Amino acid sequence: MSKLFSMTKPSLGYSEATGEICYDLPSPYLPHKATGLLHLPRFIAKIRKHLAGELPKSYQRNFCKGFDRFLCLHLGVDPEAVIAAVRDTANESDLDAELAKIFPPDCHVAKWNRELVQKGMSEMGREALADAKRKMGIAHREDLISFADMIEFDEGRIV
Repeated sequence: MSKLFSMTKPSLGYSEATGEICYDLPSPYLPHKATGLLHLPRFIAKIRKHLAGELPKSYQRNFCKGFDRFLCLHLGVDPEAVIAAVRDTANESDLDAELAKIFPPDCHVAKWNRELVQKGMSEMGREALADAKRKMGIAHREDLISFADMIEFDEGRIV
């Protein structure tokens, strides 16, 4: 597992520090190789950090919430089942096999992937996104149009 890098970002013009940043987490836009589901590789990586006691407090508050929870709700699985699958498997192929057992036969990948990339684009979502950008001191950033974009920005993949 990659080494955890952390820092706060007030020196970059933020009005509020976001806390520790895990630069080694996968992008929410990265699809899972076996299922094609966006965000799943990120959720798995966060689970591994959690199990190793390396998930920073800034990530713990949304662990199994936010996109993690939305993904599990979409699949009709308890996040604890995904955590157990990660904990109880020794390699990626075993994990993929275990996930295939707990996930529905049809994961409705296109539906989920579309929903993920559009989180923050509804009227209510745009208000929440604007509020988050304002709190981070980046209200002027019109290129950040979804919550996945905000994650990308926060972790340095969008500059």
